[in-house]
Amino acid sequence: MPQHSPSGDDPDVTRNPPPAAPAEVPPPVPVPAPGIDPDEPPAVPSGKFGTPGRPLRRSSFLIGFTGALGVLLAYTLYQGIRNAGGILVLVVIALFLAVGLNPAVVRLRRWGVPHGLAVAAVALTVVLLLCGGVVALVPPIVTQSGQFIEQLPSYVEELRRNPTVNDLVERYDVVERVQNAANADTIGRALGGVLGGAQLIFGTVFRALTVLVLTIYFLAYFNRLRALGYSLVPRSRRERVQLIGDEILAKVGAYMVGALSIAVLAGATTFVFALIVGLPYPFALAVVVAVTDLIPQIGATLGAVIVSLVGFADNLPTGIACAVFFLIYQQVENYLIYPKVMRRSVEVNEVAALLAALLGVALLGVVGALIAIPTVAALQLILREVVLPRQEIR
Repeated sequence: MPQHSPSGDDPDVTRNPPPAAPAEVPPPVPVPAPGIDPDEPPAVPSGKFGTPGRPLRRSSFLIGFTGALGVLLAYTLYQGIRNAGGILVLVVIALFLAVGLNPAVVRLRRWGVPHGLAVAAVALTVVLLLCGGVVALVPPIVTQSGQFIEQLPSYVEELRRNPTVNDLVERYDVVERVQNAANADTIGRALGGVLGGAQLIFGTVFRALTVLVLTIYFLAYFNRLRALGYSLVPRSRRERVQLIGDEILAKVGAYMVGALSIAVLAGATTFVFALIVGLPYPFALAVVVAVTDLIPQIGATLGAVIVSLVGFADNLPTGIACAVFFLIYQQVENYLIYPKVMRRSVEVNEVAALLAALLGVALLGVVGALIAIPTVAALQLILREVVLPRQEIR
């Protein structure tokens, strides 16, 4: 029988082709767990301390114990923040002042002044302003206190010569009650009050020096701190966060410059008015008006009341002139000066500014009132640029 070689014409070959070889499937590539170096060999128990047991089950006891530890840690953190609240407030004040003074450093840098010299110049200017305010306020207080102590015997003698006062003294046994009150306990409490006052004075000086030192430090390392803060943001969002953050810093700095300008103008105007009407200690009154004018909403009124009381203590016409002057000046400041100065720096709704000032006073006192409006401006920018666009695309 002849042998036939397989060919393409063979019907058996075309009907039943040989089965194809199975394709080779590559072995799965192991994916290392996050945080584990793939080149590092897997950890193998040494067996020196026995065989590892089975993983712990999620029992109710373990869940409760973990939750209790979390609550304890949160309470400890709360207590730590509460105990360090005073220092944290000083840090916030220093940061706020550094952000407000940084535009002056930037301006000096543009003029070719080295960074360290620019920071030193700004810090020295702040120190000189503080010293000027202290020099303006301390002598009047010391002088008035000395005059009161010198004239106290004459005041007492005049009261003793008054028949109405003598009648009240005899009717209510004032002398005997004063003698009974002048015991060791009363003197001890008085000394405690004096020591408490001295402690308050030294504490205030210490806090002022702390804020000054922190402000200088933040000014010197402002760019580094800002870069460090932006580096904590993910790279995909860093550019947008940096743009918004720089805008917030610019608004805070512009607000500080505007507020200081308005305060200096109010103090200078008060100084000129005090010289014209002959008020005592015009420079001290000008410093009081400038400092109180920094407080939003109520600061200008507070300064006006203080100067008007000094005017009424001098004589009635001077007091009336002070009241009329501040009534007119506050209208000019509220409707002409303040809007023109602040329109380019911060754009905050009047109702939001008032509520922010009230909340700031309730939370942090005068410090809260000072940082209220810049905080509202920053929140308003974040709301307009971040929150509202997200709500529109949902």
